[in-house]
Amino acid sequence: MTGPADLTATEQAALLRSGALSAVELVRAHLDRIDRRNPAVNAIVTLVPEAALAAAGEADRRRAAGEPLPPLHGLPIAHKDLVDTAGVRTTYGSPSFHDHVPDVDELLVSRIRAAGAIMVGKTNTPEWGAGSHTFNPVFGPTRNPWDTSRSAGGSSGGGAAALAARMLPLADGSDLGGSLRNPAAWNGIVGLRPTPGVVPSWPSASPWLPFSVDGPMARTPADVALLLRAMAGPDPRAPLSQRAAALDLEPPLDADLRGRRVAWSRSLGGLPVEPAVLAALEHAVAGLADVGLDVAEDEPDLAGADTVFETWRAFGFALSLGELYDSDGGRMKETVRWNVERGRALSVTDLTTATRLHAELHARALEFFERYDYLACPVTQVEPFPVEVEYPETVAGVPMGSYLEWMRACSRISVLGCPAISIPAGPAASGLPVGLQLVARPFAERALLEVAHALDALTAYSRLAPPVAVAQR
Repeated sequence: MTGPADLTATEQAALLRSGALSAVELVRAHLDRIDRRNPAVNAIVTLVPEAALAAAGEADRRRAAGEPLPPLHGLPIAHKDLVDTAGVRTTYGSPSFHDHVPDVDELLVSRIRAAGAIMVGKTNTPEWGAGSHTFNPVFGPTRNPWDTSRSAGGSSGGGAAALAARMLPLADGSDLGGSLRNPAAWNGIVGLRPTPGVVPSWPSASPWLPFSVDGPMARTPADVALLLRAMAGPDPRAPLSQRAAALDLEPPLDADLRGRRVAWSRSLGGLPVEPAVLAALEHAVAGLADVGLDVAEDEPDLAGADTVFETWRAFGFALSLGELYDSDGGRMKETVRWNVERGRALSVTDLTTATRLHAELHARALEFFERYDYLACPVTQVEPFPVEVEYPETVAGVPMGSYLEWMRACSRISVLGCPAISIPAGPAASGLPVGLQLVARPFAERALLEVAHALDALTAYSRLAPPVAVAQR
C-alpha cells in the first residue's frame, strides 16, 4: 500500500499547491511513517510532532486565505543534528551536549522555514560529524534501510536513511570529506555538495575556509533542485557567499546532453576500490553514454589533495573543538580527540605546504574542466560495512592508516572547490546501493542536476524502495 509519503517532494508540492492534499494530511502521513519505520533504522532522533502539526495547520490556513505560497509550502523536513534549531534539542551527537537546546536557528534552518517547509525533527549524525558512519553515544547507530545490519554512512546518515525509507521527502546535510555524498550513495538517494559559498553557513568558526559546506539531499534530482533553491543565495555574514554566482535551478531539468564531455576515473589517482563497487559503476558509466555524453577515460592530477584535506581538517577541529577538548575531552570519541590533537600539532611549515598545494591543485582542476564538462568517479570505495564496525581497516586488500583514508574518493574532490553529486548507480551484486560521483566546474550545479535527471529518467532507480519501506508499511 502506498500513500502521499511515497511521492517525490515535487509531486507532494504540486498536490499541496492545488489543494488536493493538505499540509496537515501530509505531515500526519510522514509522522505515521516515522512511527512505524524509524525503530528499524534510528534515523530520526528527535521528533516534534505537535509543533509540526501546528505549523501544518497554519500553512493550510494561509492557503485557504489565498495568501502567496512559498516554494516549499507544507513539505516536511528534518534537520541534521549538527544544525542549531531554536527550542529543539540539538546534541551534535556529543554526550557533552546531551540536553542542549539552542536559542537561535542557524541560517540554514531559518531559510528553509521561510521557504515553507515544516520541521518534524532532527536526523542522526556521528559525534561532531566526524566520520562517514553514523553512530554516537547519545542515540546509537543509524542502520541502512536496505540492510539493517549495515551502516547508513555519514555524517548525514540519518537524513539519507530517512529519505530512503520514505519517512521524509527532503533533508539537509553537510559535507566536509563526503558527508553528503557517502550516505547518499549507500542509501540510494541523491546528495549534492555545492560549490563553497552557494549555500551560506552561519554561524561558523571558520567562515573563510572553503571545505565544509551545507547542501540538499532528496530522492530525485528535481527534489534536490527544489531544496537547493531555498538554501542558496548570499548572506553578508557568510563571506564566501558574496562571491557565489547566481544559479539557475528552475524546472524542468531536461537538457540536450549531446556533445558534453565526461572523464571517467575508476580510482582517482590509484585509490583502492572494491571490485563489487566498480562492477556496478561500469553500468552507470555506460548510462552516461546512453544519455548522450561523450565518455573518455581520464582524470585530473590530484597530487597533494590528501595533504591539503587532512591538514585543514585537523586545523578546523582544533579551532572549533579545542576548548571542549580541554574542558570535557574525556567524553569525546577517540577519533575526534585525534583530530584535535593533530590540529594542535600543526606547524607553520605544515600550513604553508598545504596552502601552496591547494593553490596548485585548484589551478590544475580549472584546467581540467576546460577540457571536460564532468569528472565521473566512485563515491565510495567499499559497500556498506557492518554497523558494529567504525570504519574498514582494509579496502580491496589495502590497509587503511586512519579512519579518514577509506573515503578519499570524496575528500580528494572536496578540496577542488567544485560541486559534486552522488547519483544512484543501482544495486551491486549484493543488492546494496552504489553511487556514481559526478563533479563539474565551480557553480555548475545545474549541469550536474541535468545529468542526474537524465540518468534517473533512464534507470528509474529513485523509484526503488528498500526492504524497510516494504516490510514496515
